[in-house]
Amino acid sequence: MRFDPDYFEALETPRMARLAENVVAAAFPLMKLMPARFILDRAEASGEIKSNAHIVETTSGTFGMAVALLAAARGYRLTLVTASSLMDPKYQARLQRLGAEVIALDDPRGDGNQTGRLDNLGSILHREPETFWTRQYDSDGNWLAYARLADLFVRAMGQIDCLVGCIGTGGSLCGTGTFLRSVFPHLRIVAVDTHRSILFGQPLGKRTLRGLGNSVLPANVRHELIDEIHWVGAFPAFHAAHRLFRQHGIFMGPTSGAAALVGQWVAKTKPDARVAVIMPDEGHRHADTLYSDTWLASLPGWRTPASNAPTRLSRIEPRSEAAWTRFDWRRRSLDEVMRLQPTER
Repeated sequence: MRFDPDYFEALETPRMARLAENVVAAAFPLMKLMPARFILDRAEASGEIKSNAHIVETTSGTFGMAVALLAAARGYRLTLVTASSLMDPKYQARLQRLGAEVIALDDPRGDGNQTGRLDNLGSILHREPETFWTRQYDSDGNWLAYARLADLFVRAMGQIDCLVGCIGTGGSLCGTGTFLRSVFPHLRIVAVDTHRSILFGQPLGKRTLRGLGNSVLPANVRHELIDEIHWVGAFPAFHAAHRLFRQHGIFMGPTSGAAALVGQWVAKTKPDARVAVIMPDEGHRHADTLYSDTWLASLPGWRTPASNAPTRLSRIEPRSEAAWTRFDWRRRSLDEVMRLQPTER
């Protein structure tokens, strides 16, 4: 191994930042390294993956960077399948510098083209059956890896009453929530999604806010764990990330902004509750977008004031990028909730 293993542990260890008297946030350098390393370690121990193996995954976010770092360190060949609308050239260049092959498929609708990505990945597996697929969407290694994060939260906070986190593959929120609820049965779990993500019943569409949400439904998203769902548009998430930097000196990306926004609101509405927040992404990848006034000014509607508090919904529906909405999920399955929705949507 050419990389110092302690370097990987440092990258997946969050700074525990106090955002308010009753709010502690886990601010990660590279959170997805936690499940990526867990999945590969387990596969190596079981013999499922051999030396010099070929690894594949579909990803547009930091899981790809995590696997690329590990593949480079351990001598694996890596292919990442993504959508052209999601992969900026600088990030792709970093992945390729680590030796990863990046296949960016056309995405004319701008919704992530998950179906095409999975079909492409399936073709690779058919041609090369010995290829190892990390399966971040449905591998139980994804959520099991977050036992460590649950332990870090307990050590930092003692009692925890509410857990807030973004949801995309379901691993971080559902995994951390599962372990924490085994210690704190009263734990309230609040999921943060974005408009036009299908995870909690919204119709599929183009999403400006990336790093959370999905256009397919991963097996690791366990709806029965969730008490409340918040859909945060891009603009409230961007503003919240800016505030994190100004007020706390924490340079994070937009999904972290969305999680902090909801976590701080929960803490204000429940001042006696101790709230844990998962902030998964640093801001460096977003220097030319989220932290660029020129890029922000190019977004239609950016000047529209963003929501400062969520609108409570009685039915599930998408809103604008300036909107922030919430819905009482009450630990129900997706099918159960959708059966109770009005028939005209």
